[in-house]
Amino acid sequence: MSYDETTHGRSRPPATPGRNAALAAAVGTTLALTAGSAYGATTLNVPSGLEQRSPLFGASPFKARIVLFEEFGTQPYKVENSTNPDGSVSYPKLPNPVVGNTVDCLGNPDINGAGLDEIIKKNSVYPALSQFSAQNDPSKPDEPQVAQNPWKTQIADCGEGAADGNMPEDGRPWGEDFAHQRWDQKHSKNLNDFEFQPKRFFQTIMANARTSGGARDRLQSHGYGEITDKNKSTTAFTEFGPGGLYYNTVTSPYAPGSESPDWATPKDAQATVEGQYIKGFEGTTAGIPVNINPLNGSFPNQDRSAVWTFDGTIPPKLLMARYGETLHFRHYNALPITNSLDSNRGFGTHTISTHEHNGHNPAESDGFAGAFFYPGQYFDYRWPMTLAGHDSINPDANDARAATPCEPGETSVGVFPCEGPDGAKFAKVPGDYRETMSTHWFHDHMLDFTAQNVYKGNAAMMNYYSRIDRGNEAINDGVNLRFPSGNAKSWGNRDYDVNLVIGDKAFDQSGQLFFNPLITDGYLGDVMTVNWVYKPFMDVRARKYRFRILNGSVSRYLKVAMAYEDPAKAGTYKQVPMYMVGNDGNLMEHAVLFPHAQSGNEGLPTQSIAERDDVIVDFSQVPKDKNGNFVKVYLVNLMEHTTGAGPIKTPVKLNLAWNAFNGNPKTGYNDLDFAVGKFMEFRIRPCQSGTPIYDAAKAATGGCKDTSMNPADYVAGKKVLLPKPTFTKAELDNAIHRTFIYGKKPDTITDGLPWTVATDGGAGLNADIDRISAAPTGVKDANDRRKGGAVEIWHLSNPSGGWSHPAHIHFEEGQIILKNKLAPPPWERFARKDMYRLGPEQDSGSDIDVAIRVRDFTGSYVEHCHNTQHEDHAMLLRWDSEDATHAKWVRTPYPTWYGANYDGDGLTNKLGTADTGSTQYDTKLKTNVSTVTNFTLPSGWGSKSADVPAGSEPTP
Repeated sequence: MSYDETTHGRSRPPATPGRNAALAAAVGTTLALTAGSAYGATTLNVPSGLEQRSPLFGASPFKARIVLFEEFGTQPYKVENSTNPDGSVSYPKLPNPVVGNTVDCLGNPDINGAGLDEIIKKNSVYPALSQFSAQNDPSKPDEPQVAQNPWKTQIADCGEGAADGNMPEDGRPWGEDFAHQRWDQKHSKNLNDFEFQPKRFFQTIMANARTSGGARDRLQSHGYGEITDKNKSTTAFTEFGPGGLYYNTVTSPYAPGSESPDWATPKDAQATVEGQYIKGFEGTTAGIPVNINPLNGSFPNQDRSAVWTFDGTIPPKLLMARYGETLHFRHYNALPITNSLDSNRGFGTHTISTHEHNGHNPAESDGFAGAFFYPGQYFDYRWPMTLAGHDSINPDANDARAATPCEPGETSVGVFPCEGPDGAKFAKVPGDYRETMSTHWFHDHMLDFTAQNVYKGNAAMMNYYSRIDRGNEAINDGVNLRFPSGNAKSWGNRDYDVNLVIGDKAFDQSGQLFFNPLITDGYLGDVMTVNWVYKPFMDVRARKYRFRILNGSVSRYLKVAMAYEDPAKAGTYKQVPMYMVGNDGNLMEHAVLFPHAQSGNEGLPTQSIAERDDVIVDFSQVPKDKNGNFVKVYLVNLMEHTTGAGPIKTPVKLNLAWNAFNGNPKTGYNDLDFAVGKFMEFRIRPCQSGTPIYDAAKAATGGCKDTSMNPADYVAGKKVLLPKPTFTKAELDNAIHRTFIYGKKPDTITDGLPWTVATDGGAGLNADIDRISAAPTGVKDANDRRKGGAVEIWHLSNPSGGWSHPAHIHFEEGQIILKNKLAPPPWERFARKDMYRLGPEQDSGSDIDVAIRVRDFTGSYVEHCHNTQHEDHAMLLRWDSEDATHAKWVRTPYPTWYGANYDGDGLTNKLGTADTGSTQYDTKLKTNVSTVTNFTLPSGWGSKSADVPAGSEPTP
């Protein structure tokens, strides 16, 4: 498609000065950072935009122990009701950014860390979540805001607003457009309560980097070992408690030192660890600095202007949530009032919008790129935690496979009653059990600034729990898949179920995080981190583990192998078998064993930005050396980049990557991408006698008691993990077809927005959040249920041959029909996806055809490239989920300090093909006919797989 210069602009109503000022600040400060350094002449490709490698200040690979995720910790929903003497409700506000009597426009975490922690520690919220935002229309100054921004005075002092301005505390746009959908809906299982009103909550504060105060210690579900049964009498073993590998949050129990526990022997050599054992980190995160090498005294802590994270702290955060239990997520914004070189080091903006990737959530809580909020405000997201197909499949919640775990003694989860034996209880929920999700993440989605804000630290992971994926490996009820996890709790054990986020970072010569937003091809770092730690090691038991691996980079693709050096033959490297059981957020129909011939027989398949690989490995099968010790195992990156536009087509061979930068190009990789090679180490530890996981029969070999499933029993031709949802022939025959071509403007156009998407035969367009490019339409019944939803086939294409685009569709998962006109490989054929790799690299394709079903909720969503530098410049489009009673298009919000202005001038518009796509209705055939060429639906596609047993169909 040719690029049409007359239609590329993104509408910018007058009411967006804050957003445009933020863009100008980021561009200007980046130029200031690079001014005088001959920028563009001698800079490196990796890291992008720097003249030399990132300094490491003496940090060595595999000496720092990994920091595991810290749980947000949800709590029962409770609204604060304690009052002050004057009758006002007593609840802490965001602490004012003031030092002494002087406003701090750049943020103030060190002084106000205790004030932030006071909010985090609360077991209640105030004000209550409501259907409508507490904002009022800012165009009506006679209607004061319900609650004023607590930083109002300081905002004015910093020159960002008028002192007498009407600034709301609630950042959610006002009115029907962003009201919480289906607020008063009840379910037949409990007519005394509302299904989609909150049952649990958590709140967090996006803040400048600061040292953790341990505010979430009491919210950890593992309790650092304080887990008891319903009678509070039996303490269960957990690796997070005394005697466990992860009781100490920073140092390994095998680290040397006088305080190191006696049970962990032999101790690691001092040369292999940073520092010594520190008892003060037992059972707490208090004292952990924001530093990629926390115990290295030379590597600088990150400055408050360099890193902004949830709570302002590390470890990175994890949300653990159950189906059927609607969540209220209150996100406070405590970022700097002003955007400047001093406040953000040239990248990142202080306005944010949080997207739960790829939650089945109503649009007002999806994190729409244009629904951002300002410092001093909060935004209330409501995540229903419901299975897709809620309205059309098993709506009365009678399918025992569509269920959520209950605690011992618990009588209900949300509005759904618990049943079954105590210890293995569950509650049945509505929806299609085949749509069960597992591993998600959420991150910033601020318009034009996603890459910068996520890179800066605005990202967390999320584990979904269900009766199928319960997080308890011991409950064998015929539904629970018993993935490696542990069994101390009824659900959600993390002892052997580990979240890993991989990210490439770059640092300037002062050791502070560096990013250049002007490099629109994509941004690459040269320092590999896992969970924000530089090339860490991790203690593991000699047993099976589940790893939920997220590629959290901006532009870097990965191809990850797990390997060790053969103790019987030096210089020979063998791979640890990895069984993939989940891809993106979803469990697969069958496990797939890697290495795999269709992915080059080395490592996992290519993993794009935002993809999740859910794998099971068995460390008990790793050999021992001549001294009887397990050999060390490593994660190795085989994917090379020379530009952020995409990776080299052919991965680096394992033996070369293992020996990366050894100075010998014949035996090791010695080119320019410093992210190639080993980046994480596993040290296999024996189990200890006296704990429930100790198996005396295996003590001599260091084996552990392991009651988890065997993934080899679930490969193709054997058992089924989770059947894929099916499509009827009628649905597919009548499906709307849409085409989306990911492209680039001619190099002669230098407007800084090179990336485009062409929809349904139209011109390549930049992002415009006013423009609806697609509008799938479902059908409602008399009970407000979206019966069936809209089945569509979306054709994604990248004809460039040189650029790579990991495409992401919000809200609904899809199934790949064809990739480059061929059946997809088994790990995609067995999967539901929310990421689609468009590009020439291994395991990707230039054309991908996807079947998608849109249902249950309406509103505005987006589709975009998840190389977030491409997204921000401006490869993103808006699509709306509609239905027959959708009275109006959701108006486009343009937030300001004073509240959201809507597009009153009628800027919200639809492409001419938004309703029809690339489809015409044939009056003779009385059906939709696709105008897409070179696509033929394979015969029988969409029906139940042959090896899926009878009875797998969900309850109607």
